Amino acid sequence: MPREVDPKRTRKALKRVRRLAALQTEAESPPDYSGWEQEFLTEVESRLDKFGSAFADLGKGRPEEALSVLQAQKLREIEQKARGKGDGEKPRARSSFKRKPPPWAKDKPEDET
Repeated sequence: MPREVDPKRTRKALKRVRRLAALQTEAESPPDYSGWEQEFLTEVESRLDKFGSAFADLGKGRPEEALSVLQAQKLREIEQKARGKGDGEKPRARSSFKRKPPPWAKDKPEDET
């Protein structure tokens, strides 16, 4: 028995994938997708058209979703690349807060004699 996938989520995912694929052909300065990214977009689009979902293993995402968690993450990275905001994940900036020393390691004032 096939699982029930929310048709709204399928349409939304298809719209995102098709918009990214159209950017490659129609934009004035098209994003430079790698071969893997182009293949990913075409495969996801074909699975969404055929099955309504791009994944079969329910351990990889919620049953009513059209894309798995990792597929959605990769799609976000490709969207960022298309918008020119980088090549994906960037290292996180370190906190500006200083670490406090443990209470037993505090400097004790020296005896003035």
